[in-house]
Amino acid sequence: MKHILLIDDEEQIRKSLKVILEREGYSVSVASNGNQGLRLFREKGADLIITDIIMPDKEGLETIIDIKKEAPRVKIIAISGGGRITSQDLLLWAGKLGVNMTFSKPVDFDEFLKSIAILLAAD
Repeated sequence: MKHILLIDDEEQIRKSLKVILEREGYSVSVASNGNQGLRLFREKGADLIITDIIMPDKEGLETIIDIKKEAPRVKIIAISGGGRITSQDLLLWAGKLGVNMTFSKPVDFDEFLKSIAILLAAD
């Protein structure tokens, strides 16, 4: 069973995505910020990481940089609803840091699930 690490500060998004991903047959760990996500990644590893960009404590771009230093080949999907900077600008930066795919919130779940399946099938 493929393991996904989901990092997002919004509880409702974490809960919804976890349920959807588990229905698809994935094992899912969740974290509410980058520090928790990095700790879980070090403890459990992951076949795929899905991270929000704007979060408290340790935001997504910083989290991506740290994870890529430790595991350059890990697959990452970045998601963002924007903030003071548009979500497209944030996701562009995430792409430059080596994420595999990016999605703006609200996420199109059909496209999102297809992308996850493609990334995990590439292993």
